[in-house]
Amino acid sequence: YNIGVDISDKWAAEDPSRTAIIHVYPDGRSEPYSFGWLSETSNRLANVLRAKGVARGDRVIIYMPQAPEVAVCHAAITKLGAIALPVAIVFGPEAISYRLQNSEAKAAITNAQGAARIAEVRADAPELKLVLSIDGRSGGAEDFASLVAQASSSFVPVDTSPDDPGLMMYPSGTTGQPKGALHAHRVVLGHLPGVEMPHDLFPQPGDLFWTPADWAWAGGLLDVLLPSLHHGVPVVSRKFDKFDPEEAYALMAKHGGRNVFIPPTALRMLRSAKSPRGRHDLKLRTLGSGGESLGAETYDWGKEAFGLVINEFYGQTECNLVLGSCHMLGVSKPGAIGKAIPGHEVAVIREDGSVCGPEELGQIAVKRPNPVMFLEYWKRPEATRDKFVGDWMLTGDQGVMDGEGYFHFVGRDDDVITSSGY
Repeated sequence: YNIGVDISDKWAAEDPSRTAIIHVYPDGRSEPYSFGWLSETSNRLANVLRAKGVARGDRVIIYMPQAPEVAVCHAAITKLGAIALPVAIVFGPEAISYRLQNSEAKAAITNAQGAARIAEVRADAPELKLVLSIDGRSGGAEDFASLVAQASSSFVPVDTSPDDPGLMMYPSGTTGQPKGALHAHRVVLGHLPGVEMPHDLFPQPGDLFWTPADWAWAGGLLDVLLPSLHHGVPVVSRKFDKFDPEEAYALMAKHGGRNVFIPPTALRMLRSAKSPRGRHDLKLRTLGSGGESLGAETYDWGKEAFGLVINEFYGQTECNLVLGSCHMLGVSKPGAIGKAIPGHEVAVIREDGSVCGPEELGQIAVKRPNPVMFLEYWKRPEATRDKFVGDWMLTGDQGVMDGEGYFHFVGRDDDVITSSGY
């Protein structure tokens, strides 16, 4: 199993004209990008990276906002057998410098803004051999488009197993440097039940996905982009410098978004704006939320504003989408995260690893083996060991499970924070 083959070549072989991404530009115009384009362009990029010395197991940073090229990068890097390392463009020089150094990344693909930041710190990253910019040559970066255009469109993907590493992400805390959570290719397949359930048996005919969440974050990448492409469902991409409720409403209405993932912070901003009813012709089928607590007030507002129930879900970068709700299946309770998603064994446990009784406060934990669970913290074996009590992976989140099997989030017990959905 290979992520890149799954999200691009599979659908391109069946129907190369099938829409993969609809990119919306700042001026409002939009352009569709097909699976045929995604497959061919990622093959070309894989050939560029290989020619420039990137090999199986090497880390390649993807440092840009939502754009069709992000999907191309994930497909190309994983088809090459390398490891994709997405970094949010909101991170400045210090954060990108740490990730370059810690991961020993061989290459980085970015835009002009990112290229300028990388140029500031490139001297501190001796392993970095190549920087490509989708905005053309600048700051020591080579031109992405011209190199890709000159490369061959034929590429034989590396034969990867589901357990081979293919993705690494750095969740942030308040103290110390973040740890790289290394994931296997299977992480995409493992996420499917956690996307299908909160989005009312996704996909259904006519589904179209959008999220304001950055695709460099697990919420944007693994909850939306990669699972949608796996299912052949188009994804809307749009770079927001700052989340704007009116622009969000207009975007969903204009492009006929049927499935959206909107973190609670953004939902509260939508709630503070004028009601969309009578102003925007929304065609939403499902609305999922996660990344922080939703709250009963926002839950109730969702029913009034959109005429549907917000399905909440839960996870973390190391083991994502393991709890969730699905109103269609009768799994929904105000103030609760939801229940364990099929395929995951989740419990509230005591310090010794024993399972708590109903309503007893403890730590939310996930049992291994698990298809979405990370392989290890990059070059941090002791931190990896500390993440487990026996076969239970500790989330660091305090919670309780009620008598009906619903999980309720209570708070964190360590330095890791969630800020505005990140």
